Amino acid sequence: MTDLRSLALTTLFPGFVGTTAPPSWVTRLAEDGLGGVVLYGRNIDRGDDGVAVLTSTLRAAGLLVAIDEEGGDVTRLDAAVGSSLPGNAALGSLDDPALTEEVAAELGGRLRRCGIDLNFAPVADVDTNAENPVIGARSFGADPDLVSRHVAAFVTGQQRHGVAATAKHFPGHGGTSEDSHLTVPVLDEPLEVIRRVELPPFRAAIKADTKVMMTAHVRVPALDPGELGTLSRSVLTGLLRDTLGFDGVVMTDGLDMRAISGTVGHVEAAVLAVRAGVDALCVGGDTTGPELVEAMADALVGAVRSGRLAEARLAEAAGRVRALRAWSRGQFPGVSGGGGRAAGGGDSGGLDGAATGRATRRAVRATGDVRLTDPPLVLELHDPPSIAAGEVPWGIGTPLTARLPGTTVVRLTEDGPPVADILAAHPRRRVVVSVRGIHRHPWQGDVVARARRESPDVIVVEHDVGSPGEVLGLHHVLAFGAARATAEAAADLLA
Repeated sequence: MTDLRSLALTTLFPGFVGTTAPPSWVTRLAEDGLGGVVLYGRNIDRGDDGVAVLTSTLRAAGLLVAIDEEGGDVTRLDAAVGSSLPGNAALGSLDDPALTEEVAAELGGRLRRCGIDLNFAPVADVDTNAENPVIGARSFGADPDLVSRHVAAFVTGQQRHGVAATAKHFPGHGGTSEDSHLTVPVLDEPLEVIRRVELPPFRAAIKADTKVMMTAHVRVPALDPGELGTLSRSVLTGLLRDTLGFDGVVMTDGLDMRAISGTVGHVEAAVLAVRAGVDALCVGGDTTGPELVEAMADALVGAVRSGRLAEARLAEAAGRVRALRAWSRGQFPGVSGGGGRAAGGGDSGGLDGAATGRATRRAVRATGDVRLTDPPLVLELHDPPSIAAGEVPWGIGTPLTARLPGTTVVRLTEDGPPVADILAAHPRRRVVVSVRGIHRHPWQGDVVARARRESPDVIVVEHDVGSPGEVLGLHHVLAFGAARATAEAAADLLA
């Protein structure tokens, strides 16, 4: 007799609290069939060696171990200090797919040493909407062909080390103007535009044999006027499976995100998503106990017994997760030599790996006179980060202070002190303004304009993409994201 509970649990990938060992409920549910777990920044506080110790226990329990390590703005392994990898926008600006493949391979090597089976990268969204609050520098760029080249390269490089790649967020999140962590975005484009702009990178990922495709909690009226992409059979089975021919694992974006948890809810979403064609359910960004996992598994079992969900569909979903585990174990039978300093990672600033260091130095570029001879005044303009990125350190202040002792760093928020008072307190200092997403935050533009009136040779360091030329001015540095690695490269140019 089919064990429906085991099938249901196999589709679930929860998060948990713990850095040295998983809680007992994780290993208990693993014995009952739990498919895998997702590591977050909260699970990592002892470097790569500590991650490898934690994952050895998880993998010994038969669990797939997933993480969201995009590089650039989104990092879990380096959440305490900032990413050691240049982000996708930096790599896309170089448009050197061979280099992107090597950077991804260095990341894959690090993930392998950490005992990671599955990484939620690369982002395959095309950055077509400058007002998008959550994609931006996480995308390789605004051109579908360029994004396609780099998505394929990233998939190939990462999977070289047996770490499954995840192309996200299908069928596209780049053209939206809202964040699915907070609300329900709408990709309101004609079908012809979706085919021409949004889909090519996902086609490229499939051709490169990506093992996983992650769904978008986005409503796409041209494909399904009623359901979110994550819950839509038209999107996931009709388009992704039948039209594009993807036969790997379809995983949801985090179900704790408000587009799901604030609408249909986790439990109902589990049933609707699997019925639509999802194989793996990601949960645990906010919820970290067994109760919700049990409730979702019970809902899937109940849906089969009531006839809402075909048993064959649930069995197919569990079978794909098990096939991914078999692939991962075949590619990646153990952790090679523990954690330690990894290529492109570790604690050395992100320039250990040859490709990573080369890409970082090439991507970060200066315009005008940005050379500092004396310690400057640095204004770092901070708005709340996206939930996807989280509270990860960023900015030019720390690395510049290390290179030019005596540098004064002032962190400013929208309701902070008047910039005129700060400038007056530091006369005769050259001013460096560190910005991120300035085109979405008018107050930042006002600060830059005031600083430039007082100090015409102000240097702007852009840690995002999309700043207009009048904001950047004659003297600026483009870091193409908020990674620690690119900030350090920018500091090298200044100092």
